[in-house]
Parts: sequence; structure tokens; C-alpha cells
Amino acid sequence: MYKRLRWVAVAGAVLALAGCSASEPYSESASMPATAGGKQAVPNQGAPNKESGDSAGRAGSDKAPAPAGQPGIADRKLVRTANLELTAPNVADVISQVRVITQGAAGYTGQESTQEKRASVNVVVPSERLDGVLDQLGKLGKQVKREVTATDVTEQMVDVDSRLATQRASVERIRALLAKATSVSEIASVESELTSREAELESLQKRRESLAGSVAMSTITLQVKAETVVAEEESRNGFFGGLANGWDAFLTFGGGLLTVIGAMAPFLLVFGVPAAALVWWLRKRRRPAEPAMATASELPSAPPLD
Repeated sequence: MYKRLRWVAVAGAVLALAGCSASEPYSESASMPATAGGKQAVPNQGAPNKESGDSAGRAGSDKAPAPAGQPGIADRKLVRTANLELTAPNVADVISQVRVITQGAAGYTGQESTQEKRASVNVVVPSERLDGVLDQLGKLGKQVKREVTATDVTEQMVDVDSRLATQRASVERIRALLAKATSVSEIASVESELTSREAELESLQKRRESLAGSVAMSTITLQVKAETVVAEEESRNGFFGGLANGWDAFLTFGGGLLTVIGAMAPFLLVFGVPAAALVWWLRKRRRPAEPAMATASELPSAPPLD
């Protein structure tokens, strides 16, 4: 009896193993896609997944987004300024052309100083036209120096905008409290606080406008020298140039000394001459008294009386 049960158990185990081995190939073949001929395609295990490769390529090609709360490169607020130095045969003609170029770029000229051989002027133009205006101005003469600087004020703009929003909300709350105030003391207290917060709000608005104006408009400091001045400055180098500079310094010192003497001459005539006469008179008056005193001291003393 026990032998039969043992053989039945062994036969059941063999049948179970045979069934598992038959089901595994079926499941694997069912999961494989079929080709047009009805055969199952063997997957290329060495090749990468196309969808994952495409997504990785797109992720690598795209630029990393800006951190949250910070503007991107295109939204940066920059204050741009420039310095330009030129040499030209005629300084006045260059300044006239500078005005024409500035007006054509929707700008204006600020502080200006023009002499026969030197000139300086501040040109204010829209920021987006700064590079073009610099190129036009550089063609008016020989370009000696060109500098462009940019200051990032994005964080300042963001800070001011945030404070403006907060301050406006604060002012609105104070106005709502003022509308609900009933007693005179409450009205006076709320009005005082409202005045203070409105003043701070106005200050923030002016600062915001100033920053926006600096971003929108750029300033160019232009200096123009005549070519003869440049030649003279170059000839001042070396031994003979140092000798010439020393002679000029001596003449400058001598001229300053003569100027001081000329300024003091009236005071010397008015006060110096009477003072000298008084000193001479005092000294002359003291001379006769000194011999008389000496003569009296040299006389013999009288003999004593018996």
C-alpha cells in the first residue's frame, strides 16, 4: 500500500515538472512580437531603447531651466554705459555730427564742454541702439578708446517690485481702517500711519522709475581731441620732452610768484612805508640818549668832606 502511494507521488511530481517546463516557453513566445511571416521576432538585447534614447537626447539638447524665482537670461535688467575717445582734425565738426547722430537714434545730448582743440559730451540713447550709435560715432574720427560696461540690476528690480506690491497692500489696509474709524483719536492715529506708508510707497515708486530709466537709456561719454594736440603730447616724451615740461613748470611757478607779489604790493605801500618810517624815527630818537648816560657815569666822584 505504501509503495503504491510513493509511486503515485513520484509520478505526480514528474507530471508537475513537465507542465511547468511546457508553460515557460509558451509565455516567453507569447510576449515576443510576431513578424510578417508569422515567426516571432527575437529582441535585440544589445541595442538601446529608441524611446529612451530619444528622450535622453532631447533632455540633453534642451537648456536647463532657470531656478525658480529667478529670471532667465533674456529677462535680465542691465544698465549699460560706454566711454569713447576720438581724434579728429576739426573738433567742432565732430560735435555737430554727434548731435545729428544722437537725434537720429531718438536720444539727446547732456553735459557738453567744447573748446578749440578739445571737447567732451554725454550722449544718452536707448539701450537697444547703443551698439549701433557707438559704431556711427567711431567713424567720425580715429578711434583711440572704446569701453562698454554693463551692470546687472535684475535683483534690485525684483526686490523693488516685491516691496511695491507689499506696500500697496499695506496702504489699502490702512485706508480700510480709516474708513471704519469713529473717534477723533482713532482717525488721527490712522491718518498719521497712512501718511507715513504713502510716503514710503512714493519713494519706492521713484526708485523703480529711476531703475527702469537707467535700464531703458544708456549713456555714452565721448571725448574728442584735435590731431595737433595728440602730436604735441607725443612730442613731449623723452629728454627734450621732459626739458620742455620743466621749463613750462618754471614759467608757471614764476608767473604765480609774480602774481602773489603784485597782489601784496598795495598792502606794502599802504602799511609798509608808514611802519618803516615809524621804526626809523624811534631808532633815531634813542641814539643821543645813550652817549649822555655814558658821560654822566664817567665823571669823577667828589672828594669826601672832612
